[in-house]
Amino acid sequence: MSDVTASSIGTTRAWPAMVMTAGLGTRLRPLSRLRAKPAFPVAGVPLAGRILRWLAAAGVPAAVLNLHHKPATLTAALGDGSAFGLRVRYSWEPRILGSAGGPARALPLLDATRFFLVNGDTLSDVDLAAMARQHGASGARVTMALVRNPDPTHYGGVLVAPDGAIIGFSRQGPANQGWHFIGVQVVDADVFGALDPNQPADSVGGCYADVIASQPGALQGFLCEAAFHDIGTAGDYLATSLAFASAEHQPGSLIGSGCAIAPGAAVTDSVLWDGVTVDEGSAIQSCVVADRVHIPRGMRCERQVIVRAADHVCQDDTSVVGDLALTPLDAPRLKGLVRE
Repeated sequence: MSDVTASSIGTTRAWPAMVMTAGLGTRLRPLSRLRAKPAFPVAGVPLAGRILRWLAAAGVPAAVLNLHHKPATLTAALGDGSAFGLRVRYSWEPRILGSAGGPARALPLLDATRFFLVNGDTLSDVDLAAMARQHGASGARVTMALVRNPDPTHYGGVLVAPDGAIIGFSRQGPANQGWHFIGVQVVDADVFGALDPNQPADSVGGCYADVIASQPGALQGFLCEAAFHDIGTAGDYLATSLAFASAEHQPGSLIGSGCAIAPGAAVTDSVLWDGVTVDEGSAIQSCVVADRVHIPRGMRCERQVIVRAADHVCQDDTSVVGDLALTPLDAPRLKGLVRE
């Protein structure tokens, strides 16, 4: 395995990264039945592609992505990574191995004693160089990027001692005073080295708890004010897509390739995936429309996820209109499930 110092971050010898992209994305159904969540387009760029660009800009030369759910949608969107400025390899998981089991399986591909570990369903602008410097100076085995918890009743917390050591984790709720983990870490590979690479295992509540107990101070918090965009629900996905589009001077709706919108149709503040047809007289407001959907003449929809009925397993919060299945963008089912 290669070994590099924190001062080398930003050079071609910088640490690699693992991006966690194997999850099922259950809170984003029915969209996640069609594409893996990290393959969702965010203002014209795959979510995981945005993560890769950010890593490449920080000097990360290579990344490993783990695959399980809808893997072809990710490999087709990302390829070998060259379009995003770094080398990409893939670690296949016949079953989902979890937040510790996934890295354990990927260690031979990472081939490094230390690497960045990044969630594939969030976007952030953490200063990776500063984080790497702190990790090297502190002697930590794991350093987690943390911000003030934006919603302690929704997000669990990370408990941090005055010296920066992580001492535990708290559940979401009114009593939660923990910091919010935003999905970016620096980890020493040996944290996962003793795990069975074919068995599921968790980090928080699993091997990280063991590290805290056996080696106090080995988990450290990198306290920062980085931006954080969670793509947890369909509503989050739409809001994040529109926010990035506005920041990148793409106002209005986001239209995928091969779409046809009739002159008399109105599409406002929406995301259309590929091959969507919208007939004259239709009005689509604040919707996410999946691949190959045909919106018929005169149909009006607001704050809906729209997929072809043939692509969807109908549930209580879904209505079928002709050939389409409609799920409210703000359906409690989509908002209320525990975050994966």
